[in-house]
Amino acid sequence: MPRISPREFLARPFRVHSFLAGVALHDVWAVELPAAQERVTLQEFRRRVKHEDSGERFSLPTRALTRLRLLIGRMFGWDREPSEIPRELFAERLTTEDRARSTVPAGTREGIFRVVYSFENELLLELINRTVHAAALSGLAETPKGYRFYFAVYVRERGWITRVYMAAIDPFRRWVIYPAMLRQIQRDWTEAFGTDALKR
Repeated sequence: MPRISPREFLARPFRVHSFLAGVALHDVWAVELPAAQERVTLQEFRRRVKHEDSGERFSLPTRALTRLRLLIGRMFGWDREPSEIPRELFAERLTTEDRARSTVPAGTREGIFRVVYSFENELLLELINRTVHAAALSGLAETPKGYRFYFAVYVRERGWITRVYMAAIDPFRRWVIYPAMLRQIQRDWTEAFGTDALKR
C-alpha cells in the first residue's frame, strides 16, 4: 500500500489543508477502491462498516504488535492525555460553519482519538498525549475508475520527545499498521459495495 506524494493529496479540495495550515504533514497514503453501483460517500462507507471491529480482523502478527505497542505505552505512560486539555487542540480551530457541517460533535471518542469534524467525505481525528499531538485525516474522492481513499497523518511536536518517538514508531506504522489498515479498508469496501451487499 503506497505512501504518495503530498502534492497529489494537497491538490484535492479537502478542508484539512487550510484547517491545519502550519501543522506538519508527516505522511500520506492512498488506496484505490472500485466503483460501486451507487454514489458512495465516506460517511456512508463508515456507516455500513461501523459495527465491525476492523482491528480484530487484522492478521495475528499485526494484532500482536499492536497490543505490544499499547502495553509499552501504558507502562511508560506515553498515551496518557494531559491532565489539563491545552488550548491548542485542533478542535479549537473549528468555525461556526465547520461545527454546523459536521455530523459528529467535536470531542466525540473514536477509539484512542477524538473527532475534530466529520464531513460527507472527510473525517479528521485528533490525539494528544505525552509524546505527540497528532491528527489523522481520512478522505474519499471520486476518480474516473471509482474512488480513492486517502489517509494522512499530521504531527505537532510536544518537545524533543516527539521526534524521538516518531522516529521509533515510523517503521512499525509504515510497514505494519498502515498497510494492514488499508488492506482492511479494501476488504470492507468490497463487502459493503459488492453486488451482494448492494442488494441488501
